[in-house]
Amino acid sequence: MSQPKLAPQVAVSATYMRGGTSKGIFFNLNDLPERCQQPSQARDNFLLRVIGSPDPYGKQIDGLGNGSSSTSKTVILSKSDKDDHDVNYLFGQVNIAKPMIDWAGNCGNLTAAVGACAINMGLVDADKVDASAETGICEVHIWQQNISKTITAHVPVYVDEQGQVQVQETGDFELDGVTFSAAEVKIEFIDPVDASSAMFPTGNLVDDFDVSGCGLEKDSVKATFISAGIPTIFMQAADLGFTGTELQTDINGNKALLDKLETIRAKGGVAMGLFKEVSEAEKSQHIPKIAWVAPAQTYTASSGKQVNENDIDLVVRAMSMGQLHHAMMGTAAVAIAAAATTQGTLVNEAAGDGSSKELSEVRFGHPSGTLLVGGKTEQVDGRWQAKKVSMSRSARRIMVGQVFVPGDSF
Repeated sequence: MSQPKLAPQVAVSATYMRGGTSKGIFFNLNDLPERCQQPSQARDNFLLRVIGSPDPYGKQIDGLGNGSSSTSKTVILSKSDKDDHDVNYLFGQVNIAKPMIDWAGNCGNLTAAVGACAINMGLVDADKVDASAETGICEVHIWQQNISKTITAHVPVYVDEQGQVQVQETGDFELDGVTFSAAEVKIEFIDPVDASSAMFPTGNLVDDFDVSGCGLEKDSVKATFISAGIPTIFMQAADLGFTGTELQTDINGNKALLDKLETIRAKGGVAMGLFKEVSEAEKSQHIPKIAWVAPAQTYTASSGKQVNENDIDLVVRAMSMGQLHHAMMGTAAVAIAAAATTQGTLVNEAAGDGSSKELSEVRFGHPSGTLLVGGKTEQVDGRWQAKKVSMSRSARRIMVGQVFVPGDSF
């Protein structure tokens, strides 16, 4: 009896990288199969199969994902066609259990790896890379395609024994949420909010947010809705019945609690104008994010390390793709920086221990430790604008090679 002819596997060049507290698969656009080089169902199917989604077991065993939103990510890079930019960066957040890729937002953590990966892929002009040897830093100007924004990555470089400029990946910079130290990569998000759009989409720094039917003790709570880095809903921890020191084990195993938070997120999306109806939130789980804040307090991080209230300005917890994030999403950190440096928001008041005050940077506590972020916001013609947000992350190549995908899967 003859066997049916099966489609062979297709090998595609790829780089597996950690960026910040996330991991993802990076592709050069020109290396993708031709039918996957444009937005299409074929491209989505290819990337889903690379990651190992959809997986009803939630483990992504048959792909490169690791069963968490932080590791279920894909990136496509290409030489930029934009003036004063080096590389185009397109991010896809892959759903673990559903055949979905969310292209609506950026990943701030993987942003830390984009500059280094672009240099290693030859997407940054060689003359620019060579010239950076004088300062030890190569400024890579990134065009973030998902949100049409400019990001500058300050990538450390060195000259090897052959006289070639290489990306410096090892170092002594420690990032809470990442076990091992690496080289520091400074990231600047330039004008993270369009001048023509509202950083606070409701027009208010604090809103009375209708949460009736969400299972809270109140039908209305205070909320700050902000669109900077990524659309985010900030609430006070106490209004959710939290302290602000929660770890993943406190949240992620409680289905009733997760359902409650998802309902609140969906209603917040409607309040921000992202959805017309609550039901639309199911198709856009990447945005908005929901987060809660509280004044600084001492707690034990997930690593067992104690975070002292005297070393931080506030505590923040945030949900990502239906789960409490193990540290903090980079894009949410941008939102935190923008909100914290705007007097009168819930984030600013939490950092001021209940009072509003002028801030240029804050160090916040998250489940894995702390993170320092800086921001500059100002009012222009009565509208708040974030001019720049900065933070330090790290990045490292884990593997460079080929990923194999069954030819009939895309």
